Amino acid sequence: MTTSKVHDARRPEEGSVSIWLVTTGFAMIVLVGLAVDLGGQVHAQQHARAVAAQAARAGGQQLDAPAAVRGDAVRTDTQLAARAARTYLTAAGVTGNVTVTGGTTVTVDVTDTYRTTFLGVIGLSTLTVSGHGTARTTRSVGGIEQ
Repeated sequence: MTTSKVHDARRPEEGSVSIWLVTTGFAMIVLVGLAVDLGGQVHAQQHARAVAAQAARAGGQQLDAPAAVRGDAVRTDTQLAARAARTYLTAAGVTGNVTVTGGTTVTVDVTDTYRTTFLGVIGLSTLTVSGHGTARTTRSVGGIEQ
């Protein structure tokens, strides 16, 4: 006995559920991709901020030794500070700008990119992140800045 499927005119919506499932499935994949990649971007942003702060601290530790030993105003050696901060950025694998102002403040701005995992499907293969860090050298006696 052979059975053949006969088209029933009373059931014109046959197959519409599969189109709905494909569309909904694609939308869900895009939403999961957004969650994963935007979470990854936030993590990369936090990393960029942490690297900028640490590079600024590394630069801020480069003191003008003779002045510090004499007890004069504590100042940062601007050339050593900039070099130390740039070295830190290079070791961390990011690019950035280092500025030393007033002999006491080291400012670092970092720019990096996050490579997406899922959003490349819709044309977003990288997301830019940035970080900012500042370190200020001060002299304090008994916890009070002098």
